[in-house]
Amino acid sequence: MYAYISVMKKVTTAILALVIVALMALGYYSTAQHRAHGESHELNPKETIFEHLGDAYGWEVPFNHSARIPLPIIVKGQDGWHCFMSSCVADGNTHQGYRISQSEENHGKVVQILADGSEYRPLDLSITKNVAGIFIAAIVVVLMIMAMKRWYVKNGLKAPKKGLGLLELIVDFVYGDTVRPILGKNAPKYAPYLLTVFFFILTMNLLGLIVIFPGGANLTGNIAVTMVLAVITFLITTFSGTREYWKEIFWPEVPMALKCPVPMMQIIEVLGMFTKPLALMIRLFANMMSGHMVVLVLVLLIFIFTNLFGVAVGGGTAIFSVAFTLFMLLLDTLVSFIQAYVFTILSTIFISMALVEPHHEAK
Repeated sequence: MYAYISVMKKVTTAILALVIVALMALGYYSTAQHRAHGESHELNPKETIFEHLGDAYGWEVPFNHSARIPLPIIVKGQDGWHCFMSSCVADGNTHQGYRISQSEENHGKVVQILADGSEYRPLDLSITKNVAGIFIAAIVVVLMIMAMKRWYVKNGLKAPKKGLGLLELIVDFVYGDTVRPILGKNAPKYAPYLLTVFFFILTMNLLGLIVIFPGGANLTGNIAVTMVLAVITFLITTFSGTREYWKEIFWPEVPMALKCPVPMMQIIEVLGMFTKPLALMIRLFANMMSGHMVVLVLVLLIFIFTNLFGVAVGGGTAIFSVAFTLFMLLLDTLVSFIQAYVFTILSTIFISMALVEPHHEAK
């Protein structure tokens, strides 16, 4: 009986996961369908893909793209500060002398319309979709950690179950099998940052796969977000560097001809300091951006083949397109974990390289 119940739980979980992934695929399909059959009735794959992957002043509502969740627009123009909701400038409207530009130079950005009709780009501190998505991801991470804290305060060292049990398993895997073996005695000092960045990236990745609010923001597919995360790792690495670390950069133990009079090795080592965070930034950005792009391309194939060869071919393409979209979404879920882990383990390695101790030669 127990085995039967266990099997049924696994089957139910699998069905629920497939339903969620199917809804995600349907959301992508609905997004592409609306944009493909907009007012112009012309399909522009490039514009559709980059519009979905880019930032926006409103949050799209799946299955009803005529409405958007408004977000605050905060700008400082030539006449001072202004604050209003994005719905005030939707559909080409102008509010308080501001509108969303359609020009090539400022396309999609809020601009101020001057007296001569020209556009002026104001200081923009608006809460865009990506900014709101970052806040949501941060809140989700804090809620998860606080829930685990409350469990241990209430139950002591008793092992949690279900969701908290999975969370504890992930923490033990990242800290016990990655951070502690690499950093050793320094692990407790840097573990708070490394665990935070892991769960923050993982949450942003998973929320980006969900079309329905509060998901849908392509956060780690935005190079500005990955750049900030990489810069934080770079600053921690730089300010944690030991005397021996800086000695190996500016006066490495190599033949004198390689470091004087031409500082060849010093230049290479200094460049290496900056290529490490650059690799962190590009790796996370490229992998997550490509995953979203592949899913959108698979969905858009339905409309491309329909326009080229008719409804019959488009309908046949839809079967394969939706199947591959479901597969890619499942694969992207795995990639979300992998990329969060890769960013964390590389950050751990870079920090450990800065904590190098003096070499003691054997007598």
